[in-house]
Parts: sequence; structure tokens; C-alpha cells
Amino acid sequence: MSGGVVLQGLQTVLAVLAAPLLTGWTNQCRARLQGRRPPPLWQSYRVLHKLFLKETVLAKEASPLFQATPYVVFSCMVLAAGIVPMLANDLPFSPVADVIALVGIFALARVFLALAAMDVGTAFGTLGARREMLVAFLAEPALLMVFFTVSLISHSTQLPLMVHVLAHRKFAIYPSLAFAGVAFWMVSVAENARIPVDNPTTHLELTMIHEAMILEYSGRYLALIEWSVALKLFVYSALGIALFVPWGIAPVGDEAALPLALLALVAKMAVGGLVLAVLETLNAKMRLFRVPEFLGTAFLLAVLGMLIHFLLES
Repeated sequence: MSGGVVLQGLQTVLAVLAAPLLTGWTNQCRARLQGRRPPPLWQSYRVLHKLFLKETVLAKEASPLFQATPYVVFSCMVLAAGIVPMLANDLPFSPVADVIALVGIFALARVFLALAAMDVGTAFGTLGARREMLVAFLAEPALLMVFFTVSLISHSTQLPLMVHVLAHRKFAIYPSLAFAGVAFWMVSVAENARIPVDNPTTHLELTMIHEAMILEYSGRYLALIEWSVALKLFVYSALGIALFVPWGIAPVGDEAALPLALLALVAKMAVGGLVLAVLETLNAKMRLFRVPEFLGTAFLLAVLGMLIHFLLES
């Protein structure tokens, strides 16, 4: 038990420290694909260091909620990182938080961020909050359908048991997982404010969603928000690996497999960052009014995956 607690803590610390590295790798790959000079791999760490050293400026109308939100959002992402199996399935605290609770943690962080965006009363903040809640309203049901499809195969809603069943049973092709995987990717890009749903580098009024909510933040508050964004991308990537490419994650009690599990995680994250950069290079930012169609398609694919499981696999 104590070894599992230590391992779960180490996985969480690894996610928190390595999250900006994944963002830096993705930005570097995208710059190379677009023919631009790539930023250094450590650029995200430099930005965070610079923001932590800068003075914090608060709006006159900002309430304590506005100041507490960066800490709440960052804590939620750290908690989510502790739930997802990254290196090993030995997560002693997993029974208290399954995939449904994980969706709730993401929702809690989003609600606080939307409230903080409206707290100071700016037009940009309110615009971004309304758009963010629209995306969440459509993305969360699709994400739940993806989780339900995988849970029907593994007969559990706990991530360690899902990984154990999918990684250590006889090899089989699950058409339902193919539909669920595509739906998960579509939800992931929407939840992480990536192209084609949102552009993380834009500041145009007609297009930005996430950036509109954090324009009033500065200094350490902005650093925590940016770190949370990187950590959320890392957690979603680890979640996709755990659900659809779980091979390499060490089983419970097999400490000798941890070095190989670490190498597998690094390789999968590198490939995932490259694929994300390629897809963002090939696609353009869609119009905001097309986002419901995009996420509606994700929900439909997730439901089709569940139906296919009942018709062909059960």
C-alpha cells in the first residue's frame, strides 16, 4: 500500500513537471511543419519562470473568487493527473475517483474559470465564458459516452481496471474502440482549446474562446493558468494512452517494469505531440457556429461505438 501511494505521488509529480515539455514539443513540431524557426524545447518553462517573477496586476472589481480561481484550476488538474494511470496501475486511491469523477473534476475547473472570467465584468471575459460553457455542454456528454463504451468492455469505471483488462487480455479487434477513439480525439481538441475548435495562440475577438477568459490575469496567476493548460493537455494525452494504447503500463506489483513503462510513456507522448502538430497544421480554425456540429459528430460516434459493442462484441 505504501509503495503504491509513493508511486501514485511520483506519477503526479512527473505529470506536473513534464506537462510544459509536451507543450514545447508540440509547438516545436508545428513550427517545423509550417516552415518557421522552432522555439526552444524549454520555452514553456521559460515563460512560466518569467510570469512567476512578474508583478501581479488585479482589476479594481476583482473579487476573491478571481484570485482563488488559478489555484483551484491548477489543483483540479493536479488531482486529475493523480487519477490517470501513466506508469503503473498501482493507484491505491483510484477507488474514490473513477472516470465519472474525472469528468466532474474537469467541469469544476471550467466552472471556476468561467465565473472568474465574468467576475471583472469585461466584454471579452463574458464572451469567452459563454463560448467555453457552450463547448463544455456539448463535449462532456460525448466524453462520458466514450468512457461508458470502454467501461462496458472492461466491466468497470475505474481507470486502473480498464487498463488492466484492455492491456492484458487476449488480443482482439474492437470496432467500438475505433469509434470511441475518434470521438475522444474530437473531444480532446475541444477541451484543450486546440485547432480546429480554438486557436491557443490567437487574440482575435471573433475567434478566441479560452484566451478571452484569461486576458485579465497576469503574473503568478497567469503562470498557474498556463501551467494548468499544459497539464490538462498532458492528462488528456495520458488518458488517451491509457484507454486506447495501454500496452507498456506496468501492472500492479511489477516494479521491474517501471523503466520500460517510462520509456513507453515518453515515446507515446512524443508521437502524440507530433500527431497533434500535424493535424493542427493540416486543419484550419473552424467557425464558432460549426463547433456544435463538430462536437455533435463526436457524441454520435461515441454512441455508435456503444451500440456496436452491444450488437457485435457483447
